[in-house]
Amino acid sequence: MFQGIYVALPTPFTGSGGVDEAAFTAQVERLLAAGVHGLVPTGTTGESPTLTNDEKKLLWKICVKLADGRAQVVVGAGTYDTAASVAATRMAADVGADGVLAVVPYYNKPMQHGLVAHFGSIAQIGVPVMIYNIPGRTARNMETAAILAAAEHPTIKAVKEASGGVAVTEELKRAKPQLNVLSGDDALLLPSLAVGGDGVVSVAANVDPARMIALWEAWQAGDTRRALAINQDLAPLYGALFAETNPIPVKAALMLQGHGTTEMRLPMTSAVDATVVKLRAVMDRLGLLKG
Repeated sequence: MFQGIYVALPTPFTGSGGVDEAAFTAQVERLLAAGVHGLVPTGTTGESPTLTNDEKKLLWKICVKLADGRAQVVVGAGTYDTAASVAATRMAADVGADGVLAVVPYYNKPMQHGLVAHFGSIAQIGVPVMIYNIPGRTARNMETAAILAAAEHPTIKAVKEASGGVAVTEELKRAKPQLNVLSGDDALLLPSLAVGGDGVVSVAANVDPARMIALWEAWQAGDTRRALAINQDLAPLYGALFAETNPIPVKAALMLQGHGTTEMRLPMTSAVDATVVKLRAVMDRLGLLKG
């Protein structure tokens, strides 16, 4: 159900700190024109912890309206509070989202059976669920057995796997082939595909959607040599986009392309000069700079 290049969207802000609706609309239109397979607003890349529910709903509506069947819209609806996550999932259903991305609850470190119950509660709403496992941010890894137990619910369709390798992807696909497993790390997209993965929720695709799509299409066509060559071209960009905590570098990269500004909401701050210099050099080599 969820396969291909999904883009984790940053949220552009105005100089006064509000959501820049026009910049976000332009960003979504540019990605849809490039042919991405999915849009993922209000995840970590979208600075979701600092967004109000009204702001999230606005961004979701823009994505759903513009996508209009051309790409799937999977909205970030997960929090560390099950009731709040369920309420957000209801809101996602109301706006017509194709699915919700629900992160493993962060900070409170629930037990594995608590995680299964958490995602089961979200799944009851009926919107397809993509579990987001990223222990580096949440301080709790959802073990493979727990993911598989949660995925017994028919509404849980996918996993965004970001635990730092591809072993979990291989285990999940071997145990439950119909469960879509997308890499949560651009640099692991190609290794993930090699063990049966279904795509990526990508930060890099904001900056270079054409190459990311080309990599996916080369792999799907069985042209592994071309997929490897594209991946090698993109590798320096993957690294530069995580020179600081995401989404700091991707906002700087988009600014270098003439898309939006580097405005962030505290406690996130704009990229330091060294990061901008690194991004500029990498993007220049790839022909990605404005003009």
